[in-house]
Amino acid sequence: MINDLVKKTRSIRRFTEEPISRETLIELIDMARYSASAANLQPLKYIISNEEDRNNKIFPNLMWAGYLKGWKGPGPGERPSAYIIVMGDLSITNFFGCDHGIATQNIVLGASEKGLGSCIIGALNKKEIVNALNIPDRYEILHIIALGKTGEKVVVEEMENNGSVKYWRDDNGIHHVPKRKICDILLDLDDQPV
Repeated sequence: MINDLVKKTRSIRRFTEEPISRETLIELIDMARYSASAANLQPLKYIISNEEDRNNKIFPNLMWAGYLKGWKGPGPGERPSAYIIVMGDLSITNFFGCDHGIATQNIVLGASEKGLGSCIIGALNKKEIVNALNIPDRYEILHIIALGKTGEKVVVEEMENNGSVKYWRDDNGIHHVPKRKICDILLDLDDQPV
């Protein structure tokens, strides 16, 4: 069951712009709240956005799919209908370790379970977003999760030996994602076969 959920949870970059309720976003953050946290400090804070005005302040400050040369990101009608901004509270600690990775994985798995697509975005103009949303200095933006109903098909494929890690789109707009084979990522220092 969890194996299937993990495999179907992909980075989605084109959406249908169907609305996502505030209640759904809060449910997703509640899943993050139960995540493990270094020293149980729980320093993560979240801002949700599901309104057009706020979304329009966030969207232009995101960088989308660097391997897809010439693609500027989702166009009108394909944009996320919601965002969760994941931040660290510097008044608690200035070291967030892997807390935000664990919490974010809970959020995107929960989104997938609810039939939503997501994309974790770390390439963003943090300063502009802080200014646009009046985020106090005590919070550091760690990344943003774009959310919406999936508007594209993503196919995971085994990477050929010495193949490229670059994702790509075919002529039908299907997004292809190469993944390394298990034998290429599992190190056995005793030279035992995988």
